[in-house]
Amino acid sequence: MPDDAAVSDEAAEAARPALEAVGLSKSFGGFVAVDDVSLALTPGACLAVVGESGSGKTTTARMLAGLETPTAGTIRWAGQDRPGAGRRARAAERRQFARDVQMVFQDPYASLDRHQRVGDCVGEVLALHTDLRGAALAGRVSELLGQVGLGAQQARSLPRALSGGQRQRVAIARALAVRPRVLVLDEAVAALDVSVQAQIISLLRDIREQTGIAYLFITHDLGIVRHICDDIVVMHRGRIVERGTTTAVLGSPQHPYTVELLESVPRRGWTPRRRPAAALGGRPVPSEPD
Repeated sequence: MPDDAAVSDEAAEAARPALEAVGLSKSFGGFVAVDDVSLALTPGACLAVVGESGSGKTTTARMLAGLETPTAGTIRWAGQDRPGAGRRARAAERRQFARDVQMVFQDPYASLDRHQRVGDCVGEVLALHTDLRGAALAGRVSELLGQVGLGAQQARSLPRALSGGQRQRVAIARALAVRPRVLVLDEAVAALDVSVQAQIISLLRDIREQTGIAYLFITHDLGIVRHICDDIVVMHRGRIVERGTTTAVLGSPQHPYTVELLESVPRRGWTPRRRPAAALGGRPVPSEPD
């Protein structure tokens, strides 16, 4: 018979968000990029954060991944406060967070070392975060590259010798190397052509089924969201304006901004039209800081 306490602990772990933000805000000088954002990513789930350029979605992602420091609010991962960037934060806690929360960027070529062979790129992460060495490390590198559809030839190649889709597969393999709980994907397929996008989305679905990893999917492409995400958060000018299941939000949007986003999705017979500046608040939307 299973131990009741163990079952209770497992249930509590499953119910605890893999990554959570409460009252998150970020200002750059006088510009408020993110304003009082709260969201929770369930273990094994896929949550989309959508909005146009300047909506605050990338800044939110960077804070959640530990690449930006919030002006206000808290971030929790696996029930713990995210370690700070200062000296007081223990190195072990920062390293554990880096293992648990990994990020895949829009431009894989910019995020890879152009002078480092693909196999060495993935192996470097394993050497830093694990005790694997020698043949064991090489075997794990081969396993990871195989998981994303790459082989020995690509492992020996420099990034410039690969296609855009192959580079993004390398970025995903590197992020998966330390078996993270959460993968933050910031416009991870935006720079790829449609056929390659479909391949990467299919790959991400398969990996999620195999590993139980959770995805925070940052995108402006609502068409992609339908194919991979369970839930959706809509951001506009730094704030969340709508949230819910993907089916509910995209099938019956409640906020005017969400309606505008859906109407801007290209489809057969679609003709683009200019949106009056006054329709959603007057002034033009500023570009979101990098």
